[in-house]
Amino acid sequence: MIAIIDYGAGNLFSVKNALTYLGLPYQITNDLEEIRRADSYILPGVGAFPFAMKMLRQTNLIEEIKKQVVEKPLLGICLGMQMLFEESYEFERCSGLSLIPGKVDRWDAGGLKIPHMGWNQLSVKQPENPLLKGLQEGDSVYFVHSYMAYPKPEHLAAFCEYGVQVPALVSKGNVYGAQFHPEKSGEVGLQILRNFGGLTK
Repeated sequence: MIAIIDYGAGNLFSVKNALTYLGLPYQITNDLEEIRRADSYILPGVGAFPFAMKMLRQTNLIEEIKKQVVEKPLLGICLGMQMLFEESYEFERCSGLSLIPGKVDRWDAGGLKIPHMGWNQLSVKQPENPLLKGLQEGDSVYFVHSYMAYPKPEHLAAFCEYGVQVPALVSKGNVYGAQFHPEKSGEVGLQILRNFGGLTK
């Protein structure tokens, strides 16, 4: 069972529809006992980092999530990926979940429009990453974001070019993050969600 974490700042229904299409069992929840019983987790996110972290803190689930992902997979999507990092500078300095080292901040896209919105091609850094199984170099996924993560090189699984190398997929242990929206990225995105479902014991 995949728990889609409901904290009031996530795009739950497009994720729900994608998992339904794939036949992956899931539950939308912010209940502590259901979180403990789940086999893996998806943390979606839309909007601004400080507001999303405030909403997540109000669920009183942060410490339990950190405890569970020691042994269970977690996928953060879009803002949910950014929340995996130590801190963000979106509007103000704000602490994140500190599950992946690094920060989230603005970037110089070399005159390209920000937000980075639309389809972009993946360049694979870690072909052995389980979420990239079945994907090809240059496969396209759908982005919508105005800030980007700055991970350590060893945690960068794939990137895209948008003025600079923009981290697209990151991972550390059982924790994965997709800056793009797999649930809106056609068959490529469905394959990534299928791969994530395959990590669930």
